[in-house]
Amino acid sequence: MSVNYDVTETLDVKGASCPMPVVKTKSAIDDVPEGGVLEVLSTDKGSMSDIDGWAAGTSGVELLDQVEDGDVYKHYVEKTA
Repeated sequence: MSVNYDVTETLDVKGASCPMPVVKTKSAIDDVPEGGVLEVLSTDKGSMSDIDGWAAGTSGVELLDQVEDGDVYKHYVEKTA
């Protein structure tokens, strides 16, 4: 399974449970330059819907993809503004 995003920064929140993956993603995206991609690595299955919902309701970010890779959920969020 290969994802071809030019990742600017990786946020590892493995082991953290709701709501921490979203809380930490919100904080980390501030440090990503416009057009940059934040890769979020989580082991919380709920992060799939949580990060999707957060991105859908947040201006300036776009959820590019979510990948389930074994027990790790990978989220790719682009900062658009």
